[in-house]
Amino acid sequence: MKKFIPLDQEIQTLQLPEKFNFPFYYQPSAISLLAAQKLKAYLSNQQDWKHNFGFDKDDERLAIGKMFGVLVVKSQDGKLGFIAAFSGKLADSNHHTYFVPPVFDMLANDGFFKKEEAVLNDLNRRIESLEKDNEFINKKENLLKFREAAAKKIADGRSKVKAAQKLRKAIRSQKVKELDEVQYEVFMEGQREESLKMQYFQRKLEQELTLQIEALEAEVYPFEQKLSSLKSERKERSQILQDRLFDEYQFLNAKAELKSLKQIFLKELNLPIPAAAGECAAPKLLHYAYANQLTPIAMAEFWWGRSPKSEVRKHGEFYPACRSKCEPILGHMLQGIVVDENPMLSNPAEGKEFRVLYEDEVLMLIDKPAEFLSVPGKNVVDSVQKRISDIHPDAVLVHRLDQSTSGIILVAKTKKAHRQLQAQFIKRTVEKKYIALLDGELDQESGVINLPLRVDLDNRPRQVVCYEYGKPAETRYEVVEKTGGKTRVEFYPITGRTHQLRVHAAHDAGLGLPIVGDDLYGKKADRLCLHAALLAFTHPNSGERMVFEVPPAF
Repeated sequence: MKKFIPLDQEIQTLQLPEKFNFPFYYQPSAISLLAAQKLKAYLSNQQDWKHNFGFDKDDERLAIGKMFGVLVVKSQDGKLGFIAAFSGKLADSNHHTYFVPPVFDMLANDGFFKKEEAVLNDLNRRIESLEKDNEFINKKENLLKFREAAAKKIADGRSKVKAAQKLRKAIRSQKVKELDEVQYEVFMEGQREESLKMQYFQRKLEQELTLQIEALEAEVYPFEQKLSSLKSERKERSQILQDRLFDEYQFLNAKAELKSLKQIFLKELNLPIPAAAGECAAPKLLHYAYANQLTPIAMAEFWWGRSPKSEVRKHGEFYPACRSKCEPILGHMLQGIVVDENPMLSNPAEGKEFRVLYEDEVLMLIDKPAEFLSVPGKNVVDSVQKRISDIHPDAVLVHRLDQSTSGIILVAKTKKAHRQLQAQFIKRTVEKKYIALLDGELDQESGVINLPLRVDLDNRPRQVVCYEYGKPAETRYEVVEKTGGKTRVEFYPITGRTHQLRVHAAHDAGLGLPIVGDDLYGKKADRLCLHAALLAFTHPNSGERMVFEVPPAF
């Protein structure tokens, strides 16, 4: 079997995992790391194909990194090995000797997709040609200009009619005083005739202009009808092609059950099917394993090459499977094998307590431990908010910290105090200082990071840098200490976006060094080394400036 790469000799001392790793939150097992090392060695030395990963600084604009995956498997005769896959296509191809094939090869030259793609490309060319046709463009411009000129003439004419009406009314007011009854009636008859005459010529003008517009529209109509017909055909054929693709992408699970993208997303979950669903490494690996009677043992995925400009992806680092595209598919594909429990369903705060730093009749401050929810989550209710509200039913958090971030949280015990304290956050009169430990030594000593952020729609709750739709996010920082390949910094967030400090630290356009223990944007460790160390605000009752500071435990 070409795609099966043996591992027998190298795993004699390794203990195999008892369960398959939960693909959306995991640490690679020793055997997965061994398989990944082999794949990384191949990527570093292979001459089979060429892909611009961004290692060549002269061609960075066209560089694109890629997610790769390894799946450790056991063959029917009991041999251990691994198979490898890449997400999407690689070097403009779906097929390479070292890697498993796609679940469905839409790039096959004799396949329906390529044939229909050629038809759609021809439609695109015809649409583009028609849209650029000089005769069509000139006729549209003439129609537009004439419409604008006609609208002005009509508006001017109507203004003159109204002005004449106003003038006649003023004259009538004067004449009624000067003329007797017979003379006034004769005068009014002349006024009515003048009014009817002006209205007649205005109607005639508008009718003539309408006829001229219709004549110009008739010249444009054949072009627009043809364009509309081509676009309708393109839309219809594209939809039919998309539906057929959704049906062709069919995924096996350990029970030998096949389900298509349409069944998984539309019929069972009532979700829209994301673009490129089924093209990620994880579904490719599992489908190939099931189709070739290989038993999945463990899986790991890593990024290779230059990071996308919007995301935080570090070369060679391991990442979980994406949620929007892969979670529904893998939910089907992992049926029939024993998988680790979803850690996101467990309570991270179990056995932990927060410390009350200060409390009075209207507010309190607490020191939250790391891995402790600020507010109830989708799956876990236990949180700072829940525990406080059990004691003070009206109390509400004025701000939040990430589950993994430790430090000071301000709580309002009354609605009035909450409004007043929240206003201080909105007006940015609250002082905040965070302390973080960065994974690496930072060259600069201080500065300001400006990177707008929005949620990663394909992989919540991750955030991405986005200059089009992102919200402004600004952070000031100062280096405190550099030692042992790490940098201790103080962060002063000017805005308060989700994961702001974590992304600003890890992103190449920020500090380029993830926070130690950041399992989303760096490497997982015992804890995320990020701590809300200082909070200063004005007391809503006394007006006193209050400052609280708690050093980090790391």
